[in-house]
Amino acid sequence: MTIYALSSGPGLAGVAVIRVSGPETKKVLKNITFLPLPEPKFASLRKFKDPETKDLIDEGILLWFPGPQSYTGEDMAELHVHGSKAVIDAIHKSISKIDGCRLADPGEFTKIAFQNGKINLLKAESIADLIASETEIQRQQALKIMFGKSSNKFNSLRDRLLKILSKVEAKIDFPEDDLPGDVLNNIHSETKFIREEIEKILNDQKVGEIIREGFKIAIVGPTNVGKSSLLNFLSRREVAIVSEIAGTTRDVIEVHLNLDGYPIVLSDTAGIRESEDEIEKKGIKLALNRAEKADLSIILIEPKTVDFTHFLDDILSNKAILVINKMDLGLDQIAKELKKYNPICISIKEEKNLDELVSAIKKKLKNKFNLSGDIFITRERHRAELENCVEHLISFENKNSVEDFDKAAEDLRLATRHLGTIVGKVDVEEILGSIFNDFCIGK
Repeated sequence: MTIYALSSGPGLAGVAVIRVSGPETKKVLKNITFLPLPEPKFASLRKFKDPETKDLIDEGILLWFPGPQSYTGEDMAELHVHGSKAVIDAIHKSISKIDGCRLADPGEFTKIAFQNGKINLLKAESIADLIASETEIQRQQALKIMFGKSSNKFNSLRDRLLKILSKVEAKIDFPEDDLPGDVLNNIHSETKFIREEIEKILNDQKVGEIIREGFKIAIVGPTNVGKSSLLNFLSRREVAIVSEIAGTTRDVIEVHLNLDGYPIVLSDTAGIRESEDEIEKKGIKLALNRAEKADLSIILIEPKTVDFTHFLDDILSNKAILVINKMDLGLDQIAKELKKYNPICISIKEEKNLDELVSAIKKKLKNKFNLSGDIFITRERHRAELENCVEHLISFENKNSVEDFDKAAEDLRLATRHLGTIVGKVDVEEILGSIFNDFCIGK
C-alpha cells in the first residue's frame, strides 16, 4: 500500500509539504505531473494536475527519492506546493484516485522507516520528542538521543547478554560437557557488570522524563492566600478565576510554561482547610496528592496563617519553597511560628519580591536539569524494561546449581528481551502501535 499525507503544519502557509511513500509512488508522480520522473534527490519544478481531468491544481517543487535511499526505505516523494487548504485538499483527492493509495495513519512514515531498518525504536521516539519539543532543553535532549550513545549502549549490553546466553544454552544442549571454570566465572562477572551498568542508568533522578514531560510544580496552601493569583502571574495570563470567596478553586488547574528554556507544568490546587463539603474535600485530597507527586511545591500562605503550621512539617522538604504572600500588610504581621521556616515574602497584589521567588524556582530547576550525561531514560516504558531486566539478572545470579541451568537460561532470555524492547529488537505490535500513534499524521 502507498501512503500519502501533509507533512508540514496545517493552516495557511507559504509552502505545504505533501509526502508520498510506497510501491505506487512512481505511478502517483507520473499520473499527477504527466512527465517522466525527475532526477533523484534534485528539486524539480512541476505542474501538478488532476489525474482524470488534467486540470491544473498548482505549480511547485517535486523531490523524488528512490528506495531504499529514502527516509522510509521505500520509493518516496515530496510535493512542495502552496500552503492553502484548497490546494492541499485537491492534491490529496488526486492521489486518492490512484489505485493502491490511501491517507497515512499517525506516525506511519516513521513506523515504516523503523520496520525497514532505517532507524531503531529509540531514534523513532526521539524524532517524536523533537517534533513535540517546546523548549531549548527539550530540543537538546531529543537530538542527543537521536545522534547520541543511548542506542549503542543498550545494543552493546544486549549483545553481551546474548553471548552469555549462548554459553548457558550450550551447557543445556550438551550436559555431558562441563564448562571450563573460567567460563563460569566470566559469566557471573559479566552479568554482574551488565546489571551494575543498568542500575547506574536507572539512578538518574528521572532527569530525562522530567525534561520530556515538564518539571511539575504545585502551588498549595490554605484558602484565599493568592494561589490562583500566583498561577496567573507566573503564566502571564488569566488562567484561573480569582475571587475573595474562599474555596473558589475546587479542581487542579494545570498550565504548561517555558521558564527561561525550562519546561514547567504549573498546577493551582484547592485551598487546604477543614471542610464538610464533599466536593471541596475531594479537591483538598487532590491538592495534597499533587503536592506529594510534584517535583517542587510552592507552599503559599499569608502572614497570619498560624493554623496551617501543622501541615508544614509534613509537606515542607528539599522539594518545597515556603512563600508568604500579602507582605503589603506589613512584615510585622508575620507570626513567629512561620519565621523559623525562612520563608520568601512577596506581594502578588503589588508585584513585590516576586523576582526572588522566580530566582528560587530557577535554582531548583538548574539542579534538576542536567544534560551532562550521554544516556537518557525519557519514557516510563524504558525505565520499566530496564527494571525488569535487572530483576531477571538478579534472579539469574541467584541460581548456582547445575539443576537450575534451564531456569537460569530463561532469566537471561527475558533479561535480553526486555533490553531489546527499548531499541525495538522484539516483535510486539501493541508496543509499536502505542508509540507511533503519538506522532502527527505525515511523520
